[in-house]
Amino acid sequence: MPISVENIVEIYSDGACSGNPGPGGRGVLLRWNGIERELYGGERNTTNNRMEIQAVIEGLKVLKKTSFVQVYTDSTYVQKTMTQWLEGWKIKDYKIKGGTYRVNHDLWRELDDLNQKHTIDWCWVKGHAGHQENERADALARKGVELVR
Repeated sequence: MPISVENIVEIYSDGACSGNPGPGGRGVLLRWNGIERELYGGERNTTNNRMEIQAVIEGLKVLKKTSFVQVYTDSTYVQKTMTQWLEGWKIKDYKIKGGTYRVNHDLWRELDDLNQKHTIDWCWVKGHAGHQENERADALARKGVELVR
């Protein structure tokens, strides 16, 4: 199937944390063919990076079929991991020098499994810079924090 505007799913994701670690939230805005869906949730004791990763995971998990996806994130940690670092981490089984597991390896494994099911373009956007959809994802993430306070 050729890629066209009608068959691209857009995912705008963001994570937030009140303290790091502390109560955290994740927010996702999904858009497909003019239809939007918002998701948010939170965890009582987490980190901002975990919420950034979890937001993308939650967005991808709701897709019912293999899709062309544009993921927009303000997290360079997420964007660079998925476009530059992940393959090297997998070769080393997510372990770092000394044999311990890389931080968040559980989420990276889950995200990689979801990444294999879709064709994904990993896009970075500057956070808190007036990008409308990123601001909406941020508001949803903050709503997720409030759920667990």
